[in-house]
Amino acid sequence: MPTAVRLPYPSLPVLLALLLVLAGAGPVGAVERPVVELSTSQAGTGGSLTVSGSGWRPRALLTLLVCGQAEPERGVTGGTNSCANADGRTVTTGADGRFRRELPVVEPPVPCPCVVHVATVTGAAAEADAALQVAGHAVEPLPAEAAGGRLSLLTDTRLRGSGGLLTWFGSPPARTLVVTVGNVGTSPVRNPVFQVGTSHGVFAPEWQDQRWRGTIRPGGKARIELPVELGAGAHGDYTVSLKYGGKVLAEHPWGVGRPWGVTLFWALVLLVVPAALFRAGLAVIDHLRPRRPGHAARPARRLRLPAPRRATATPWFAPDADPPEVDQDMRKGRRTPGGDGPRLRVRRR
Repeated sequence: MPTAVRLPYPSLPVLLALLLVLAGAGPVGAVERPVVELSTSQAGTGGSLTVSGSGWRPRALLTLLVCGQAEPERGVTGGTNSCANADGRTVTTGADGRFRRELPVVEPPVPCPCVVHVATVTGAAAEADAALQVAGHAVEPLPAEAAGGRLSLLTDTRLRGSGGLLTWFGSPPARTLVVTVGNVGTSPVRNPVFQVGTSHGVFAPEWQDQRWRGTIRPGGKARIELPVELGAGAHGDYTVSLKYGGKVLAEHPWGVGRPWGVTLFWALVLLVVPAALFRAGLAVIDHLRPRRPGHAARPARRLRLPAPRRATATPWFAPDADPPEVDQDMRKGRRTPGGDGPRLRVRRR
């Protein structure tokens, strides 16, 4: 009869403890969620508090802002327009992803509830909020969150496209904002209307409604592509923001180069046009200037080749002319002796 092998009794607690440790450890290489902590949860304006955080990307540049109409669960519903941007601070995380920074307590431009909003400036987008009570500041309830379908950002945003020759000469820069959102609600979202805004420097973004055609079912996700365009000749550092349902889903920086073709064009205009006008003026002056008689233009002389000389007849052979050297006897009609007729005697010189 086969005997059953029994494990020792002390080994069972060890196995249970090992399973609990493995279950609580989670997947290897899991990304730690950014965390923000405050030295105090309530402070008055004019004071300061210490903001510390962990789980951020190493050597990342962060912004620290006091924002109103916000909650850690819902985020900053009004975007950065609800924050005291002029009194914000920046900090760079260490190699371990931690930071510590003093932040002045100021009243945000909108009523509380308030939070300390921390977000990355460049690179992969990440943000976190910590609740803060600003003593003496007005408090108003947040607008009710719409029931049913709710969209949330799943991946980082990016701008697709690049400039061309026309953009180099001042044509409006254009890109395509690409994001992936998921429906975390209980009902489908059909043909959602997003708001895309662009801001330059400290100015507030200018929002434009753009409808995306499609349906996102509960628990599903979709890739959203929305066009973004700036004005002609725009250059500098811009920020592209995406809002849905009154909540800012994403913000992405956009550096637009200067249209140097416009500068080159005006430089050529300032050089070529004055030179052309100067030469045209000289031509007009030369045409209208009166000319002196002595300096009148003479017709060009033609080159004449010497004509060949004709052989002239000897003077004493010319007709109707008597030879100068003819003897006088010839003129009198005398005959020379021994001859039949008159002879000519030519004197030799």
